[in-house]
Amino acid sequence: MEILWLLGAPLFGGIFLATVGCRRFAPEVNAVFSFSTFIAAAVLTTRIINDGPITAFNEQFFIDSFNVFLVALTAFVAFTTSLFSRPYMRIEQHHGRLTINMLRLYHSMYQLFTFTMLLALTTNNMGIMWVAMEAATLTTVLLVSLYRTPASLEAAWKYFILCGVGIAQALFGTILLYFAAERVLGPGGNSLLWTHLNAVKTQLEPTVLSLAFVFLLVGYGTKVGLAPLHNWLPDAHAEGPTPVSAVLSGLLLNVALYAVVRSKVLADGALGTDFAGNLMMGFGLLSVVVAAFFLSRQKDVKRMFAYSSIEHMGLVTFAFGMGGAVATFAGLLHMTVHSLTKSAIFFAVGHATQTTGTQLMENIRGVMQQSPTIGWGLMLGTLAILGMPPFGVFASEFLILTTAMHSHPWATPILLLALGVAFASIFAKVQPMVFGETDAPHLPHSPALVPVFVHLALVLLLGLFIPPYLAGWYQQAAALLGK
Repeated sequence: MEILWLLGAPLFGGIFLATVGCRRFAPEVNAVFSFSTFIAAAVLTTRIINDGPITAFNEQFFIDSFNVFLVALTAFVAFTTSLFSRPYMRIEQHHGRLTINMLRLYHSMYQLFTFTMLLALTTNNMGIMWVAMEAATLTTVLLVSLYRTPASLEAAWKYFILCGVGIAQALFGTILLYFAAERVLGPGGNSLLWTHLNAVKTQLEPTVLSLAFVFLLVGYGTKVGLAPLHNWLPDAHAEGPTPVSAVLSGLLLNVALYAVVRSKVLADGALGTDFAGNLMMGFGLLSVVVAAFFLSRQKDVKRMFAYSSIEHMGLVTFAFGMGGAVATFAGLLHMTVHSLTKSAIFFAVGHATQTTGTQLMENIRGVMQQSPTIGWGLMLGTLAILGMPPFGVFASEFLILTTAMHSHPWATPILLLALGVAFASIFAKVQPMVFGETDAPHLPHSPALVPVFVHLALVLLLGLFIPPYLAGWYQQAAALLGK
């Protein structure tokens, strides 16, 4: 029942907003549907914590501690982003950048995008997961191209083509996975059910599984934004509406990485080696280094934080690649705090760019003078994402680095250098944006800043104290992921 509610709310919301439109109250209707989805996620999470993993609808859906954690995070950030987008999109309409029909497209696609992410997270079928990831690509292409400017259309096409190529690689990997499973489980739809695959993973053909994992990692890794497959991500963030940047960075990258981690569990069981983990560590480390050094060259504020997302997803990928209880726990914690922090940053950046009318950092000055709340939100969010204590990002990065020192000491100086370069690059660019003089006019609608400080408060809490039930939740999820 909870799964029907969870998936039905955004699906019906998308169809309703596309057909009815609700011109005057569309932002509020969008928020109501997102809130309903969040409530469903909370009910489902409570059930999983109390009763353990469940399957539903002839085993087509499977929920355990790992994916229900991401379901709750996705629903929460989708809801807070819908609250942020209410005044943001009205200001865009006030400035003449959006029409009524564009807003109808935005709100309907926002709900359908939420639906596709939740479907990818909850399905037990690796084939349906691929379909959901492809559907997520299509909905976000429409969102990235919303402004219909030459730059946004180019970014949308780049996103569509690069992620289309990537998702085709993932399809081939899924076919290879079915090929290996068919020999053990027999032909039929059950051969792609993850629970069935996990039960017989030690019997799957190692050569086929290793090849399948390579294609799955490259395919879904494109959606994660792992270097050198990351080229679409900065353009999509820079040219799409800021709420879309928030959910792309905070949610879609997590969902794509979830697909990779589920595939890694099967590969580890079939191969009995660290092949999958080593590949993930390599791609993750490369992403951290490439993103860190690209950060210093950015002039557009949204592109800069897009590269920051590449850096942090590389760090999480590296953590899952290392494996083990501590590294996996740290990876899960980092996914959480990165989603909350990066979405809060994009909320603040969105209103800062609306105030100044530009995304070029050299032209954004005096945000603190114009709006102290936006200025503090941007400054605190930046300090949090850079790993300053006592925010949660510091705690997760500390765990990842100390685990790397113990298990893979060769990687530690590389990570420290990249994190240092990223810190210097971002802080040096954000500090003059926040402080200084400005004569920019006030916004026509009051910005939605409650989501910014709610997210940052949660990140601060996770840095100071992880509630026992939440720590236990992470530990259960880490145990499910095995090595």
